[in-house]
Amino acid sequence: MRISQLDGRRVALWGWGREGRAAHHAVRSRLPSLPLTLFCSDAEAVEAAALGDAHLSIETQPTAERLSAFGIVIKSPGISPNTPTALSASSSGTRFIGGTGLWFGEHAGDDGVVAHTFCVTGTKGKSTTTSLLAHLLRAAGRRTVLAGNIGLPMLEVLDPQPAPDEWAIELSSYQTGDVADSGARPDVAIVLNLFPEHLDWHGSEARYIEDKLKLVTAAQPRIAVLNVADPRLAALELPRSEVRWFNHADGWHLREDDLYRGDVFVMDTRPLPLPGRHNRSNLCAVLTALEARGIDALPLAAHAQSFRPLPNRLQAMGTRDGITWVNDSISTTPHATVAALECFTGRRIALLVGGHDRGVDWSDFAAHMRHEAPATIITMGANGPRIHALLAPVAREAGFRLIGVETLPEAMAAAREALGDDGVVLLSPGAPSFGQYRDYVARGRHFAELAGFDPDAITAIPGLGSG
Repeated sequence: MRISQLDGRRVALWGWGREGRAAHHAVRSRLPSLPLTLFCSDAEAVEAAALGDAHLSIETQPTAERLSAFGIVIKSPGISPNTPTALSASSSGTRFIGGTGLWFGEHAGDDGVVAHTFCVTGTKGKSTTTSLLAHLLRAAGRRTVLAGNIGLPMLEVLDPQPAPDEWAIELSSYQTGDVADSGARPDVAIVLNLFPEHLDWHGSEARYIEDKLKLVTAAQPRIAVLNVADPRLAALELPRSEVRWFNHADGWHLREDDLYRGDVFVMDTRPLPLPGRHNRSNLCAVLTALEARGIDALPLAAHAQSFRPLPNRLQAMGTRDGITWVNDSISTTPHATVAALECFTGRRIALLVGGHDRGVDWSDFAAHMRHEAPATIITMGANGPRIHALLAPVAREAGFRLIGVETLPEAMAAAREALGDDGVVLLSPGAPSFGQYRDYVARGRHFAELAGFDPDAITAIPGLGSG
């Protein structure tokens, strides 16, 4: 759907965060007098009213009855279409779309393909992979926009000038369905891996997997780049897409920590500024995608050495009084926490876990701790008591120290006491931040501040936007 197709329809916006504001601005850039209704909180209503948009009505009660009065509702990504309110409105004929879907509709060609787009999704590593992709595209001399879920809504770059050569777009599981529903086809779609996440938004693990895979199953990209090492991805059949595999012995893959293209050794990946083996493995995804688009990837591989790591992702902020502080606030699944621990094998670690409880099963994490536990695990947040209860018998058996607290400041104090003057404090919560913090960025900033670092200096995303 293009923005012009909203003309003459009853249209509402649902949500007034950055995505909602971007949607309002984009619609107004095309349809300045289209009547719009905004559903938002009381505080957001005050901010929206200050715009002075004479064609914008504001309401603070998005009931199913009110939403059903509109043909189109442009919702922010964090609002689940699986809530009773949204499902009821949908059954009455209301169509819910997202800003990402509108962007793709605006840019689709006559064949439906949105040319020069690289779309990246996956449970773990998608931000780093998308940023690395943009970095290598720019190294190839291509003007590239880095945007999407990584921190820049697509509708904020609706008409960038000068026009870019390429788009590197991160998509969350909240947004992959928007792309499919837009009727547009990505040029290249990359799916890295699949683990259970965001179960409260999607409703179940099966729905999460289904929604995540819509980027390749429903959106039908021209080229799909998939991880052959992931059983769910390896089993896919995509008849309308050219499928390229990474982590396959015939293509880009790792042998231990060495990067290979087929049987050709390329480089040792251990010195690269890509924290965690999973991120070095995702370099294979980037190189496979570039190659699939006809770009010579082999000489670009070396440019990964100049990549700047992203904040809040296994970010070693520095050392204070013998303790190294590592910010992995982006970690919102137990699988991500296990991967983070593997980066510090052999070090004394105090691990901080817990946050918003969305019903994710921590049993696999507990089983892993029987053999690969850190010196100390500190649980916190809403799901902290549940994780603590699960780990208690494991801690007695494996011999690691287990501490339960409520807040991040308490957790950091306990970590300092546990480590003394030597070790690593690793914030890798395995859970979202909602409740105590606005988002993982706010949580990471607070962690940095409490550890004695400048939050502003460690949170900027390198290369965001056009470059």
